[in-house]
Amino acid sequence: MTAPAVLLGYQQRWIADKSPVRVIRKSRRIGLSWGQAAESALTAAAASGMDSWYIGYNKDMSQEFIRDVAFWAKNYNLAAGEIEEIAIDDEDKDILTFRITFASGKRVNALSSRPSNLRGKQGLIIIDEAAFHDDLEGLIKAAMAMLIWGGRVCIISTHDGEDNPFNELCKAIEEGKLKYSLHTVTFDDALADGLYKRICLKMGVEWTKEKEVAWRKEIIEFYGDGADEELFCIPNRGSGLYFSNVLLESVMQPGIPVFRLSFKDEFTVRPEEERTLACQIWWKANIEPVINALKSNSRGRILSYYGFDFARSGDLSVFVPLTVENLLRKTPFIIEMKNVPFTQQREILFYTVDALPNFMFGAHDARGNGQYLAEVSMQRYGQARIAQVMLSQQWYGENMPKYKSALEDRQIIVTDDPDIKADHRMVKTEKGIPKVPEGANRKGVNGEKRHGDGAIGYCLAWFATLQESVVIEFESIRPRESTRAGLADFIGG
Repeated sequence: MTAPAVLLGYQQRWIADKSPVRVIRKSRRIGLSWGQAAESALTAAAASGMDSWYIGYNKDMSQEFIRDVAFWAKNYNLAAGEIEEIAIDDEDKDILTFRITFASGKRVNALSSRPSNLRGKQGLIIIDEAAFHDDLEGLIKAAMAMLIWGGRVCIISTHDGEDNPFNELCKAIEEGKLKYSLHTVTFDDALADGLYKRICLKMGVEWTKEKEVAWRKEIIEFYGDGADEELFCIPNRGSGLYFSNVLLESVMQPGIPVFRLSFKDEFTVRPEEERTLACQIWWKANIEPVINALKSNSRGRILSYYGFDFARSGDLSVFVPLTVENLLRKTPFIIEMKNVPFTQQREILFYTVDALPNFMFGAHDARGNGQYLAEVSMQRYGQARIAQVMLSQQWYGENMPKYKSALEDRQIIVTDDPDIKADHRMVKTEKGIPKVPEGANRKGVNGEKRHGDGAIGYCLAWFATLQESVVIEFESIRPRESTRAGLADFIGG
């Protein structure tokens, strides 16, 4: 049996194109950057080759690209040094870069941040996820100087809205206004070239056409409303989705657990003692060990906050705790509840908040039925530590941009959970307000309906960390003579 080619057809066609300027609009996660790393390794290793300058959206992209170059160098048996981490001079500030030097003397450089210009640099310029750079037009203008001395420019990206400069660039090429080479690789194009077959080969499972059809359907359902843009290279109208995949992946961390609790309808009519015991057992088995480990590792130095987006049956209740240490917000875990009775949601909330280290502040979605849980939480922990938020156009307009800015500044670590990520991707800008559109739904990995609940929970949690609170120890309220007498002052006539 003949071994398959290492690179798939669309990767081969991209590398074979030696145009001075080439642009590709592509589906998400098809390995285009991985293939580009192969070209950079070969180009730098050749005696007549040139340096490569990779410009990604963030540090993680740069590190991943340079690791891919190292992989290709090893497997091509190319003589190359170790990965170096150095700083190069820029007119505004030093730029952190990762570099591999080949025996030819040529280098592959991966920049951790976008430089203000590329003056004084020469070779193969690679602008990855171009649609998500702050000043793409200025970056391309600076890169074009490479062409004078025989350099080349590669521009790679998924779409991020119809009005994005990257889409304008693609349209200008299609209209003949720019004499650049333009490639398009949709999700179906990648499948036709063997993407799923390669995934099966890597995972050691047998490929069948039926499996591929089912996998394609699953991926499209996962992206939901964003599938046209993310998978089929059709930019969204207007401003596009509010949170880009690139932004989210830059702050997502694997290993952060999401605990999901759901009950059948008949659970609601079980005796209260039985319902309480079931939740106690679940909480002790899942949440308590994580909180105990958190306390053990923190040594009392962290503060705890939370956001709670409430739902009873149709959508999800999402509890998002954040711990703060040295101004960095981290997610220790997340709790999602589906079809959990009001009383049991209250019990699980109180178990968890009581156990969190140095609890400071919580923010609740207090609309509709959420008002009950917001109110009893305020009664338990005090007005100084609980915000009962009526989610409105004004609240989203004021707080969603602040939350997005925190993600961009890497001030918060988010769980690397596909449903939580997809929840964020449901946020869109409508009439200048970023929010989850009314009626927008998508299926989660487990088939349950979601309405962007994770994104709302995170935004509420971020909001909570910005609030000032007064820590007061509250005792359980029990009937006392003095208390009973005082209640008359609060009863209306």
